Amino acid sequence: MSWMATNHYLEERAMRRAVDRGRAGFTLIEVLVTVLIMGMLMVSITQILSSVRMSRDTIHNIQETQLAGPAILDLIERDLRGLVTCNIPLENQIRIRNHVMLGQDGDSIDFITTTDSLLWTYDGDRAVRADINEVGYRLRTSPENDDFLEIYRREDFGLDEDEPYDGGGYMFLHDRIKSFDILAYAEDGIDAEEFEDWNTEYADDEFRGVPAWIEITLTLETAPRLNREQIAIAPVDRRTYVYRRIIRFPESLRVPPDKTPRVAIPTAPGGEEETTTQTQGSGSDDASGSGGGDQGKEG
Repeated sequence: MSWMATNHYLEERAMRRAVDRGRAGFTLIEVLVTVLIMGMLMVSITQILSSVRMSRDTIHNIQETQLAGPAILDLIERDLRGLVTCNIPLENQIRIRNHVMLGQDGDSIDFITTTDSLLWTYDGDRAVRADINEVGYRLRTSPENDDFLEIYRREDFGLDEDEPYDGGGYMFLHDRIKSFDILAYAEDGIDAEEFEDWNTEYADDEFRGVPAWIEITLTLETAPRLNREQIAIAPVDRRTYVYRRIIRFPESLRVPPDKTPRVAIPTAPGGEEETTTQTQGSGSDDASGSGGGDQGKEG
């Protein structure tokens, strides 16, 4: 009997311990370890997300540096390659002005080109484009940030003989320009003298018409993909890039004023001379006949 009672007591005690163990909660050490593991996981996930966002912005800025600067210079060069000088006075062929805005170079250039219109012009209910347009590139201070300039492409439909450098519409190109510098050269060679202004109102005759070549320097700074999207901006995203383009004009565009091509209505070969000769001949015959008669009467 004593052995059975002892066995029964042990079984009840084991069952009581099992029930107490099932009702018991986590210990403090287990809770701290769990919180530590979760914290490490959250920190790792946050670092991964931040790295992905910064990498995305870096890739965007690299693409911008490869597209924005070269694209603007390509657009300017394409317009200059279609420069028109036929039947246009020297002072209206191309003009370069030196401007300084808040200590930054913001030069302007205006000319006439055969590039088709990029902006539509409405003639009544019709939207039309021209084959010859007035094109220019102008800059202004950014209204949002005084550290940058904005560059615009000016385009005026057709050609105005009186004011070829005014009017038209403006197309926005970029808003983070640090400087835009244009230098003109009157002759070829590494020792050629540079001119910041060309074909202005007070320029000499040697600085009119089309220069031998020009050098365009464009400086811009990259920006984050979205404003205030991330707190920490990678150093690579604060880079300033400088692009330089040299454009040489063909000698056929650089002609003296007396040899500038002009449009005229052709006439038949010898037609004008024959008409003039006949008119003069008939006039002289009449004069001699009448004169001879007067002399005969007087005799």
